[in-house]
Amino acid sequence: MAGENAPDTDGQVTVDLDGVLVIAHSGKQEAAATWKKTYGHHPLTAFADHGPGGTGEPVAVLLRPGNAGSNTAADHIATARLALAQLPKKYRCGRQTLIRTDSGGGTHDFVSWLAKRGRWLSYSVGMVITDTIHQHVPKIPAPAWTPAVEADGKIRDGAWVAELTGSLLDGWPKGMRLIVRKERPHSGAQLRITDADGMRITCFATNTAGRSIAELELRHRLRARAEDRIRAARSTGLRDLPLHHTAQNRLWLEIVQIALDLLAWMLMLALTGQARLWEPRRLRFRLFSAAAQLVTTGRRRILRIARHWPWTGEVTDALERHALLPNPG
Repeated sequence: MAGENAPDTDGQVTVDLDGVLVIAHSGKQEAAATWKKTYGHHPLTAFADHGPGGTGEPVAVLLRPGNAGSNTAADHIATARLALAQLPKKYRCGRQTLIRTDSGGGTHDFVSWLAKRGRWLSYSVGMVITDTIHQHVPKIPAPAWTPAVEADGKIRDGAWVAELTGSLLDGWPKGMRLIVRKERPHSGAQLRITDADGMRITCFATNTAGRSIAELELRHRLRARAEDRIRAARSTGLRDLPLHHTAQNRLWLEIVQIALDLLAWMLMLALTGQARLWEPRRLRFRLFSAAAQLVTTGRRRILRIARHWPWTGEVTDALERHALLPNPG
């Protein structure tokens, strides 16, 4: 029904995995101290990306104690299994499904699981800058660096990418590519000990062949959209787990996911343009709180929306598009 707005329009489905801290203000089952010196839970989420013209929908949430590790391979595998089970059967294995994570997913066990024979998933996972990688970056010759690009195809100012090869890939699955990016830090940013020559250094691994490293780096950088999905989830109930027992809070997370699913598909099917990118708070103000009156006359029901409301056009257009959709039953 989504047509050209469907998540798999380009023949590939992208699933982003990311952790989120949920602070608890009272004693709850499995709540614990977090790595940020707060107290609560540390769920691991998975979102199907709808691309630059849309938002995304949740496909899995794994509720974990607050002291759960950010790079626990078993949790990433469990969340990926749950996410794949929500996808159509043809996307549960094969290169047409891309799994993206930050450096928390850059572990031998998780990458090996993704690349296992018979699963063959595509992946783009962040990597921790180890001492070995840090020592190799200054040795990369200048001609090997390629300018990074923006989503519109223009060159990204002050950023370059290069591919690392050789002994760095020993022990990792066959076909893995290690790509490093160096970028001038923005004004006021503090460099880390792993940065070199005044440049911010980041690294990720992928098994996608036949594409330029600049294109692959841009694809991985767009993983930042997962942060937008988490912000929307916080606005829809993930800001707090209100119940005491873990089983109850798991049900709460299911309700949050249902709400996010309804919002994501409403945006995909009923809205167009910039309106498809509206987050829950903006939707509540512009659409859901619009003053209207339901009138019954002549055996018909008429919805009268305030003419002066700035977004009346978006509401009426969305209702018309919804009425044109085929009956899924």
